[in-house]
Amino acid sequence: MIALPKKLPMFYNALLLTAVNLALRLVSTSFQVFISGRLGASGVGLLQLVLSVGSLAMTAGMAGIRTATMYLTAEELGKKRPQNVTWVLRGCLLYSLICSGALSLGLQLAAPWIAEVWIGEPATVGALRTFAVFLPVVCLCGCMTGYFTAANRIGTLAAVEIGEQLCSMGVTVGALTLWAGDDPGKSCQAVVLGSGVGACLTVICLLILRHREKAPRGKRIPVAARLVDTAVPLALADDLKIGINTAENLMVPRRLALYPSLIPPLAAFGTVCGMVFPVLMFPAAILFALAELLIPELARCAAAGSQQRIRYLTGRSLRIALLYGCLCFGILHLLAGDLCSALYGSTEAGQHLALYAWLAPMLYCDAITDAMTKGLGQQKICVRYNILTSALDVVLLYLLLPRFGMTGYFVSFLITHLLNFILSLRLLLKTADIRLPLRESGLTLAAALCAVAAAAMVTGWLWRLGAFLAVFGSLLTLLGVISRDDLSWLRGLVKK
Repeated sequence: MIALPKKLPMFYNALLLTAVNLALRLVSTSFQVFISGRLGASGVGLLQLVLSVGSLAMTAGMAGIRTATMYLTAEELGKKRPQNVTWVLRGCLLYSLICSGALSLGLQLAAPWIAEVWIGEPATVGALRTFAVFLPVVCLCGCMTGYFTAANRIGTLAAVEIGEQLCSMGVTVGALTLWAGDDPGKSCQAVVLGSGVGACLTVICLLILRHREKAPRGKRIPVAARLVDTAVPLALADDLKIGINTAENLMVPRRLALYPSLIPPLAAFGTVCGMVFPVLMFPAAILFALAELLIPELARCAAAGSQQRIRYLTGRSLRIALLYGCLCFGILHLLAGDLCSALYGSTEAGQHLALYAWLAPMLYCDAITDAMTKGLGQQKICVRYNILTSALDVVLLYLLLPRFGMTGYFVSFLITHLLNFILSLRLLLKTADIRLPLRESGLTLAAALCAVAAAAMVTGWLWRLGAFLAVFGSLLTLLGVISRDDLSWLRGLVKK
């Protein structure tokens, strides 16, 4: 049985990951602003199409290995068998090399056809082939980061990730400035090149650090069956989801072209995906840190049979995600225009951000729910959910975009993400054997709506922000959503 006091190391690791993720997300968002200013809305839209194809190839090459490595490593550590981790890691690395190598070769050969037929821009061949060169390295990077997360080497991983980000940005800026110029194809290739070089640095550092661990090694154990049983459902789910998402992204500009609008379709697509979404998901870095730790933690709890701690972690994590999602909804909705004007000089991006901010509570809770279902070993069931919602998304986009434009894009996004969240949440509640506190959840959402309505009557972004925080916090306290027990729990986390 895993004792509850184990929350302290997890809490401090979450703080460390949160700080690093926020710093990296801030740098990444700032860099996205730089890229947007250099390429323009249409250039960003073209880059999004290239990255969509790259993400499809990377997900297929990764073949579920990151989460599988994390899960299998945590399982061995949870059962007090550290001597088996070496064989688990070796099996995962070999699996990653085989899958990513095959996908890399396929992408190299198919790059001209993909650029011309899928993307509609032959100049992107160089970017696709550059991505193919670095694809095995990127997949190995995912395998190693999965191991270090499960092994609780969070500080080491954070330092390496900072180095990767700085290296990637430096190479990208240098390539854009000294080589790409105003060529959109070369600009896309420069971004891919920077990302690939950063991944090389990460893999080299993590392999060296793993070698220096001098980990115990027991007798060879069979890994293939467990690895396939864990990774293949993940790979199938991820491939289906990213494959359909890629098809969506490639379809959106063409279907938008059928909608009467003064804005070029590629520019409208680039505004939402390249400008709005990075700002919308920037605050979620805090929850991504928690989600990163919940997968191995819940896997260890499940291996040790600690159902009490599983219920505690899932219930507490969902509550935190909802509170934080409502907080971010209010801030992003009220400050959308000021944020996008300051970052991009775009009023259109601000209008879209104000609209998509309403989905923040659901999106943030979904990120935590997805991580916890994976940690509890429910990957196979999630495959069916991803197939259903992704296929529905394609149908809705195909039908709605020509008639309603980007409004149709929002409606499709809302319906499919809400359906996926409901299904995943239902699965989590059943697996963890907990109940959803409907009254508390309803009061939290009502408090956020009232606070936004009150703050919207105030002029000036700083006054609106202060009014929202004051009203939201007061309502949460008055309605009993935040109690003295919660404050005592928080004090207990930060005290030894």
